[in-house]
Amino acid sequence: MLKVPLPQQIKLHKKSRTLELGYADGTFELTAEFLRVHSPSAEVRGHGIGNGVLQTGKKWVGIKEVLPSGNYALKIVFDDGHDSGLYTWEYLFDLSHNHDEYWQHYLQALEAAGASRDNGLLARG
Repeated sequence: MLKVPLPQQIKLHKKSRTLELGYADGTFELTAEFLRVHSPSAEVRGHGIGNGVLQTGKKWVGIKEVLPSGNYALKIVFDDGHDSGLYTWEYLFDLSHNHDEYWQHYLQALEAAGASRDNGLLARG
């Protein structure tokens, strides 16, 4: 089994609302919004394949704190009260290295749903 590398550094930048992860192959900054909408929690992912809930209105969400969870994950506490997802090292590595693809998919899902990053649903006219 291939072992996923652990980040060599983890920095929370509250002002810019980003989490910086440093790996041997580079440094990655993930926004709080990106992490929040890709939360591994059941609230976001759902309780089965295809049951995920599109997260809207998270553009301005921030990160209150980042806590270790054993030796395998981080618990990220967001300022909208969400704190139930455990971001494993594998998942954080995946999010870091596939950020652009996941972000484009999210933006397309928002557009298809007529939803917004700002406040949920777009006004339909």
